[in-house]
Amino acid sequence: MPSIAGFVLRMARESIPAGNGSRTQAGMAEALRVDLGTVQGWESGRRPLANMKAGSLLALRRRLPAFGADPQVVRLLEAAMDADRIIEAGLAGPDRDPVHPLGQWVHTRETAHMIAWALTGTPPPSLAHPTPSRRGPVAKGPLLPAQERTAFFSHLRTAAESASRIEESGVLLGRQALYLTSYDQSTDAASWTAHALHARRGVLGARGWTPQWAEARSTAAALARLGDPQPLLDFIERSMIDDDVAEAANLTYWAYWLGALAEPQANDHFMRDRDLAAWDPITLMRCLVYGIHQAPGYVDLYVHSLWALLTAHRWLPMASPEIAGQLSERALQLLDSGRISSRSKRELSAVYYVLHENRT
Repeated sequence: MPSIAGFVLRMARESIPAGNGSRTQAGMAEALRVDLGTVQGWESGRRPLANMKAGSLLALRRRLPAFGADPQVVRLLEAAMDADRIIEAGLAGPDRDPVHPLGQWVHTRETAHMIAWALTGTPPPSLAHPTPSRRGPVAKGPLLPAQERTAFFSHLRTAAESASRIEESGVLLGRQALYLTSYDQSTDAASWTAHALHARRGVLGARGWTPQWAEARSTAAALARLGDPQPLLDFIERSMIDDDVAEAANLTYWAYWLGALAEPQANDHFMRDRDLAAWDPITLMRCLVYGIHQAPGYVDLYVHSLWALLTAHRWLPMASPEIAGQLSERALQLLDSGRISSRSKRELSAVYYVLHENRT
């Protein structure tokens, strides 16, 4: 199995400026005082980074930027290790570990991007820059072989189907496994995923916080990924509008998903926090503004979330004029594009008004 964390480590090493001796495997081994085979094992996956002692792994992550490695790439090592663990469990099948990693913690966008990289070959946006040319045939990413991708998705569908029989972690396992099945674009698999998602449409109408609220949100988002945006529009209308609990849950989940809330979460209950004090609203606004043009299937959810965020924190444009200016430009582009619903147009017009209200 290709190692996602090993590939990210290689990219971190190759981001070290030319001329720095640590940029080669041999040079890094010397700088870290390990043998060459150890560095080669880390990058190939023969010696998984996740198996390192905690102190050694922490030292490695801190020394890489000191060598000149791109800090943004180094930061992704944790998400890559999480993705490796999820894929390893998926390939092993349901009999290997009774508690699937997808039921043990809430994964983030970075982890989902890493998993998608191994399943689809599409690099995360933060790693989409060209890699240095190398001699000989070298993999461009940690893409799983076709046979392993088929096995992973098969086991993932089994996990999604059996999740309802698990008491504590079943809801989390079910929603995260089902969301990941939407990355399988083969004809039969897409039909299975669409059927499984539509079978859960009954959860989309619930108002206020319930254990199924996050499941409904993920279901609607996965259907949008498959080209059916209407359930997401219905979810916004029925399960979020004029519901303070649901609006707070949506923003808190965005904060965790996008990295504005850093603490790992074992289940979805953290979304019930209504005071919005556990995460940084400026970071969340920046992430939403940056991502709004990258997810056309979710653009209405981005718009509504930005509207809710600025409604709760009208001071944000003054705190970050640069981000506010970027949002203003993208708001005008979306309003002229015809790509958003009538409600999103009204909300985006209100956002545009708040942005310019703070300039006068």
